[in-house]
This record gives sequence, structure tokens and C-alpha cells, in this order.
Amino acid sequence: MIIRTDHAPSDAQLDIITQQLGRTPRGLQAVSAEDSRGTPLALRVAPLVEGKPFPTLYWLCSRELTVALSHLEADGVIKRLEAHLKENEALREAYRQSHEAYVQKRWSWISEQERAEIERLGFTKALTERGVGGITNWQQVRCLHTQYAHHVSDHNAIGAWIDEHYPQVAESVN
Repeated sequence: MIIRTDHAPSDAQLDIITQQLGRTPRGLQAVSAEDSRGTPLALRVAPLVEGKPFPTLYWLCSRELTVALSHLEADGVIKRLEAHLKENEALREAYRQSHEAYVQKRWSWISEQERAEIERLGFTKALTERGVGGITNWQQVRCLHTQYAHHVSDHNAIGAWIDEHYPQVAESVN
């Protein structure tokens, strides 16, 4: 079961995240989704990491979800999904709304002090116009992992589509 949350990781969760990623996480602000045992699935990341914009607000850390989504990508799901987006106006509109909500959510998490630093560094446009995973073309799906990290943390039309057509992805963490 996937549970949306938003809290600082416990020491035990931080150890798990470090194991999952194979390194200490950079820019970690919160655990944004976890399973029923409290194992982190996705993280909320700072808008600036080491003085540069981090391309995504939510980062998938679950090995199981990462592997399941990698299999879908290897099977050509992104190309099929992009073709479906061109044909399906409702999905295309829902996807556009996902990007808009993502940009607004990311900006809402940024403090006034961080906004001033972002503006000083010239990154305002990058953080107010780029959508999920840093995408500028909102008709394109660059990476299922970033879409799904957004979905399990908040909501994302592509993540919902994955759940509908590939339920084994969400089931991989049960």
C-alpha cells in the first residue's frame, strides 16, 4: 500500500534511503510517500541543491518501483504513451494540469529567502515554467520515474494512467 505523507525522515528511514539510493541523499526535505511499513518510496527535494536547480520536486527512492518502471520504459511504454497523449485530449489536458499543479506546488514549498536566492542566481524561470522532471515540453513524457514519484506524492495523470494499465507497478511495493 502506498501512503502519501510529508515529514522529515526518521534516522531509520534516512538509513533506508541511503541504502536505496546507494549514497547519502542530497537536498532531501521530506519523505513524500511510504509503504505501510514506513519504508520511504519517494522524497521531496529542495529546489536548489548545491547552488543549482534540482530538476524534480519528487524523487523516487523505492528500488521496487524503480525496477518496475524501468521495465515499462524498456518495453517502449513511453513511446506508446506519448502517441496516446496525442490522440486523447482528456489525458493530454489532465497531464497539462499535472504539470501546472506541480509547478505551483514546487513554488509553494520555496521560502522567501530561497526565492530571493533563486532570483539572484537567475533560476526563477527554470522553477516556475518547467514541469515534472524539469520538462519544458508538456506533451512529452521524458521519464516514468519522475511522473510516478509525483503521482505517489501528490497526483499525476501519467502515474494514474500507469496504475490503471500496469497495476503491477504499485503492487511491487506490497
